[in-house]
Order: sequence, then C-alpha cells, then structure tokens
Amino acid sequence: MSLNHSLTRMVGRDPHQHHRSATPLELLFDLTFVIAFSQAGTQAAHLLELGHLGNAVIGFIVAMFATTWAWINYSWLASAYDNDDIFFRVATLVQMVGVLIMALGFPSFFHSIEEGVYLDNSIMIAGYIVMRVSAIALWLRVASHDPQRRRTAMTYAIGLAIVQMGWVVVFFARQSIVVGLTFMVVLGVLEMLIPVFAERRGETPWHPHHIAERYGLIVIITLGEVLLGTILAVSAVVESEGWSIQAVLVAFGGTVLAFAMWWVYFVLPSGQILHRHRERAFGWGYGHMLLLASIAGVGAGLHVAAYVISDEAHVDATFALLCVAVPVLVFEFSLLALYTLLVREFDPFHFWLFLGSVGVLGVSVIAVLSGATIGVALVILACSPIVIVVGYELVGHRHEMDVLQRDAARG
Repeated sequence: MSLNHSLTRMVGRDPHQHHRSATPLELLFDLTFVIAFSQAGTQAAHLLELGHLGNAVIGFIVAMFATTWAWINYSWLASAYDNDDIFFRVATLVQMVGVLIMALGFPSFFHSIEEGVYLDNSIMIAGYIVMRVSAIALWLRVASHDPQRRRTAMTYAIGLAIVQMGWVVVFFARQSIVVGLTFMVVLGVLEMLIPVFAERRGETPWHPHHIAERYGLIVIITLGEVLLGTILAVSAVVESEGWSIQAVLVAFGGTVLAFAMWWVYFVLPSGQILHRHRERAFGWGYGHMLLLASIAGVGAGLHVAAYVISDEAHVDATFALLCVAVPVLVFEFSLLALYTLLVREFDPFHFWLFLGSVGVLGVSVIAVLSGATIGVALVILACSPIVIVVGYELVGHRHEMDVLQRDAARG
C-alpha cells in the first residue's frame, strides 16, 4: 500500500496473503459500534425495567439487526478490497458517520414503539442511507477497477441501490408501528439476499483468517457492553449500601461472565475451517448476528439489574436475572450452532457441555427465586460458560483436533 495514500485501483486483496491482520482503519471503524451497541442496550434496558418486555424485545432485535448488518457489510467489503487509499478512507469515514447517525436514532425509535402509534425510524434510516451511499460508491469503483469481478460488484451496487430506494421511501413515509416494522423487515431480508446472489456471480477475494479475526474483534467490542453493565450494577450497589460483599459479588460475577464468554468464543476454529471451506462463510457470518445480539443482550440485562439494585425498577430481582440468563442461553446455543455449521459434524460431547451450562443457568434462577441476592445469583450464572471452558480444556480440545484432522484428510 502507498505510504501517502494516493488513489490506487481496487483490484482485490490476495485471499491467501500471509499474516493478514486488521488495519488501524478497521479498528477505528469498529469504535463507532461501541456507541451503537450501548444505545441499543440502554434503550432496551429502560423498557425492560418498566416491565415492557414485548416492546423492549422488538426494539432491541431491530436495533441489533441494523447494527450488526451495517458492520457485516463493511467488513467483508474491506477484507476483499481495502486498498487504504484516500478514497477508501473517506468512504469509511462516511460509513462511520452513518453508523453514528443510526445510533442517535435509537432513542426516538424505541420511544415510538413504546407509544405505539407511529414508528419514528427516520433518524435510523437516515444513517442507513448515508452508509449505503458510501457502499454503492465503493462497489461501483470495484466494478470499474476489477474486470474479473465486474458482474459481482455491479450486482452488489445495483442491489443496494434498489433497496436504497426502499429505504428512502420509508424515510419520508409516516407509518404505523406494524406497517413501519413490516417494511423494515422486508427491506432487511432483501439486503441479506444481495450477497447471496452477488457471490454466485463470482466470489470476492475476502481473506478467511482476516475475516475470522475481524469477527473476533467485534465480539470483543460487544463484550465491552457486558463489562459496562457490570460497572453500572456495581455502582448501583455502592450508591445504595456502600462497598459491601454484594458489590464484590456483582463485580466478580459480571467480570468472570465476560471473561468466560470471551474464552468460549475463541475455541471456534473459524479461520482454519473457512480457509478450507469458503462456501461455509454465509451460515457462519450471518449466524454471528444472533451471537452478537445475545452478548449485547447480556449487557442490557446487567443494566436492568442495576435498576433493580438501586430500587428504580418496576420489576423484581428474578426478572432482572432472567434478563441476563436468557441472553447467555442464546449465546451458548449460538456457539453450538456456529460450531456445527463450521465443522459439519455433530459432537455429542459438545451437546452435553451445552446442557451442563444450561443446567447452571437454571440453578442461578432457582437461587434468586429462593431469596439469594443478585450478586450471589450472578456468580452462579457466571459458572455457566465456565462449564464449557473446563470441558473444552479437559476433553473438548482433543475432539476439535480430531475434527480438524478429519477435515484436512477429506480436503
């Protein structure tokens, strides 16, 4: 790459480049998602502490889809075509602005769902429109510079432009909740189909180990929401009763939970498998949307726990713990599903580990129902992913090695 970042052709990166790693620009881009995840989690937590479960879940699902899909679109394009010239850098800046605008629209979006009359998604959609202008410009540039993949790039550009017209209509139209959400779901599904059709016309040169690293980095970014939720819960304890055993338990439980979730995620052999089987990328890449949402959901649940501890919530401790336990359950299920999608084998041992982790979640709920404090229940809950960590380190790593060896032999 040019040291002065002058304009260069976007002809595609080498998908087999050695030691390919995330760039400083990609890391900077990821920081905007700290804001988006935080906004989504905060708004969902507010509705949850009021006991408005349905509205919180609907708003959170839409906000998380918008956030994760925005990240996925940019990251795969960058893996294949990031030439780090001034055009790409400015296009990335435009995408970052779009993400921030979208995040700024989350409060009014959640509030309108709560009111239940008209859907106020205009600021969110404005952010999406800004991001799509940048993405379309980049794909048109690829079509001009990379004749070998011109059909693929044009499919991306034309597909995004068509769906973009739909987003513009939604931006200007005043919609009821049902109509507005329906339009957003339809347009979201259409956007997800664009890469499926485009890649069939010629695969873009994304780098398997680089894209695996990129997903790992956004997982770490999202785990920051778990730590933020922990800090909020600890602060609530300290403000209500000062430093105490309860504060220590909440701090310890939340931190261990985040650490254990990090540990179990990185047992996935993503880079190795994607290197041999690029065709498995869609299920793996799209499946992360649920996994990332579950991690952010844990952070939102800990935020609800903070409301309960500070006596500001309209729900009880059991509800608050469930707001943490259910996302952890979804996270662990997502991991099992992603592992199975990657290796195309069902390992009974991993399934038993999953059942063991679910059992620990059940114990934490029973504990709080029996009168245990949120701090005690969180420490028990944090042991759920630890079950998977211990099982993997004792036995599971050998299962994974055998799977990789069989896969290499077949390859």
